[in-house]
This record gives sequence, structure tokens and C-alpha cells, in this order.
Amino acid sequence: MSTTTTSHAYGVGILAVLVGVSVGIVFYQVYYLPESLAKPSVDEHVLHPTNETIIEMIPGSGLADQVDNYVPKLVNIQLGVDNHVIWKNVDDTAHTVTPDHRHEDSYSGPFGSTGVVMPGEDFEFLFTEPQEVDYHCEPHPWMQGKVIVTKQRF
Repeated sequence: MSTTTTSHAYGVGILAVLVGVSVGIVFYQVYYLPESLAKPSVDEHVLHPTNETIIEMIPGSGLADQVDNYVPKLVNIQLGVDNHVIWKNVDDTAHTVTPDHRHEDSYSGPFGSTGVVMPGEDFEFLFTEPQEVDYHCEPHPWMQGKVIVTKQRF
């Protein structure tokens, strides 16, 4: 007759692995995720500027021989003064506001219209950090514009 011996080491090892995994999951959910998904703190003056900047996509913008399309084409704005920009499509053709190179504002997220801006509609973006953004209209690549964002001078 033979006797088998049992060891508790196997059970203790499994228990240690389960505790380690549980601690890792708790750390990930409680500390890592909220910090990685948090938006940066931005001054209230930047989030609620005193003025808005309006850029119009004027009638005839979709025509290749049209010199003016985004009016104005070059916009200089200051954080806290006029950094809320609104593109108004007053043309009878749909347009886009597409960055020339992928661009993301740390507070407002990716820059650019999601899809087309239909006639009579607007696209709005709140710039919260100094930057330069070149943009164009996807279906009409001759339509080009630029936004230069600087810190408030005072």
C-alpha cells in the first residue's frame, strides 16, 4: 500500500498569482486609467474667451478659379481673447475643415470637422494652446487656410 503526500505549495502559489493579478487590476482601474484619460487643467479665460473668431466659406468657394474661399485665410488669434473659432458655410456646396497634418489639442481633442459641413451649418473648435494649424477642404484642395494661436499678450 502506498501513501500519497499532498503539498499546499501548489494552492499557495495559485493564491499568490490571483492576489497579484487582483492588485494589478485595481491599480490599473483606480490610478492609471483616470490619470491617463483626464483632461489637462485649462484657465477659465481660455475656456471662455471674450470674443469668437468667424471664418466663412463664401459662395463660390468650391470653384477652382475662386481666389477667396475661407475668409479670412490667415487668422491670428490669442488664447483667452478670441480662441473659439467658428467656420460658417455660407456657400451652397458642402465643405470640410481638414488639417494638412494630423493635429490634436490636448483639451479639445483632434482638430478637423467630422465629415462635411453642409450649407448653412457651422464647425466650431476651441484652441487651448499656442499652435499653428494649416487646413484645407478635402473635396476642394485649393481651399486652404491657416490659424496661428498665440498666448495672450497682457
